[in-house]
Amino acid sequence: MTITQAPARTTTAPAPTPRRRVPLEPYLYLLPHAVLFFLFTVYPIGYGLYISLHRWDLLNPVKTFVGSEFYRNLFTPGTPQADFFWKTLWNTTFFTIVSVPLLLIAALGLALLLHRPIFGRTFFRAVFFMPGILTVSVMGILWRWMFDNQIGLVNAARMVLASAPPIPWLSTEGLAWVPIVVGTVWWTVGFNMTLYLAALGNVPVSLYEAASLDGATPWQSLRFITIPLLAPVTLFVFVTTALASFQLFGQSLLITNGGPSRSTQSVIQYITEEGFTNAQYSSAAAMGFAFGLIMLIFTAAQFGLMARDVKGDEG
Repeated sequence: MTITQAPARTTTAPAPTPRRRVPLEPYLYLLPHAVLFFLFTVYPIGYGLYISLHRWDLLNPVKTFVGSEFYRNLFTPGTPQADFFWKTLWNTTFFTIVSVPLLLIAALGLALLLHRPIFGRTFFRAVFFMPGILTVSVMGILWRWMFDNQIGLVNAARMVLASAPPIPWLSTEGLAWVPIVVGTVWWTVGFNMTLYLAALGNVPVSLYEAASLDGATPWQSLRFITIPLLAPVTLFVFVTTALASFQLFGQSLLITNGGPSRSTQSVIQYITEEGFTNAQYSSAAAMGFAFGLIMLIFTAAQFGLMARDVKGDEG
């Protein structure tokens, strides 16, 4: 009896997978932007945080670490930083609450009017958009002159038309907001109007025709067709306008200089005063970070609420 031995099975090791070479070209394209982003965004933020944690004095080479002292001053009643920071923050919030709805409603109203085939439509579009190309300095000087207490155009018109005495617009609390708000709406409404005009051009005309056949009134078409379809654009306009309004600086500086009694001074204007006029660099840096944190929370809440509403309308 012969036993045949099966031949031994030979296994060959799999060929090694060649290592995939990571292309460097995309990173080289991103490198210039990354360098500029680090130099002009990351580094200033980090350096500003360092300043806010130290007692910064240009004449003293020793920068004493004080931790959160300047942040605590913002929440300590009786300190100038706490009193003026929260007062000017309220002024900025008040300006935002008043100006944002006006800019939304005025922009949408102008867009609805100028979207219709009326005579001179292109001319009026240009007229309402052109103030937006002016610098804030030109805009501020113009509206300061128009509402001047003595020689302003508004007071002159009141005296000629109604023989009324001049109103001290720029030196009366409450009334000083009128040229700032009205001037800002006149200055920036054209951009929002252009966004709404572009969005209205994308609304299908067949929807209005079907609604008309069903007996819908123009108000019902506006409410149930136009406004829901413009919700994404309204979200964008609302967020960008609110953020721009919170950055109020040039208008209040040039028209009222923050007066009277800081009633129109914005928070950015006060931070600038604290840093460059009072030479309190650490305090100004702490205020800047506190205001930036408030803006981040506000922006996140805006996007969350508005995005949920848009999704609900689409569903």
